[in-house]
Amino acid sequence: MYSRPMFVVLRREIVACTRCPRLVEYRERIARERRKQYRDEVYWGRPLPGFGDPKARLVVIGLAPAAHGGNRTGRMFTGDSSGDWLARALHGERFANRPTSRSRDDGLLLRDAYITAAARCAPPDNKPTRDELAACRGYLERELALLDRVRVVVTLGKIAFDAYLAACRETGVALPRPRPLFGHGASYALPNGVILIASYHPSRQNTQTGKLTPHMLRSIFRSARRALTSR
Repeated sequence: MYSRPMFVVLRREIVACTRCPRLVEYRERIARERRKQYRDEVYWGRPLPGFGDPKARLVVIGLAPAAHGGNRTGRMFTGDSSGDWLARALHGERFANRPTSRSRDDGLLLRDAYITAAARCAPPDNKPTRDELAACRGYLERELALLDRVRVVVTLGKIAFDAYLAACRETGVALPRPRPLFGHGASYALPNGVILIASYHPSRQNTQTGKLTPHMLRSIFRSARRALTSR
């Protein structure tokens, strides 16, 4: 999965990161205390790199690892309902080989897709601060530079949407004017040749209230598949 040497180097740097004291304290405390249903498990409790196909044309950007999801399992969007929602949508459009994401060794393989996030540590209340997001942005920029075949970026939630635009700005990618605005299903053709597609995040807050339905999320990745097929 991390066959390219620079991916290996970046992954090691991310996993060892201690830049944000608040996030270090929170992720490690959650890993020690653990949720009752996972009390017999050893939590990951560290920052998370992205994962997937290093030759991917599709990149999916989320918010951050969940305290008892990625922070427990050691893989983005794995071990919680958000991960299963995303895996089902990716599987439905042939970007994944299975419709669930439960553990690092569950056999999930991404095809032509790579999953990453705006923040690499689980934040309290799922709310990283502006400074914490800025501290993580360099990792996202480096991942995007290594993923040199990307043609479609799907952002899950406004924070991920803004993080990708900030990464573009920091790396010298011109943005269209007026500035792209977040909205579920909004799509933008960027000057760097990437199609940016915005989606609501598959958080419980959105899925349990009906703000995001399985059909709505699947349609996002159907649009991504169409965009790749037309190129």
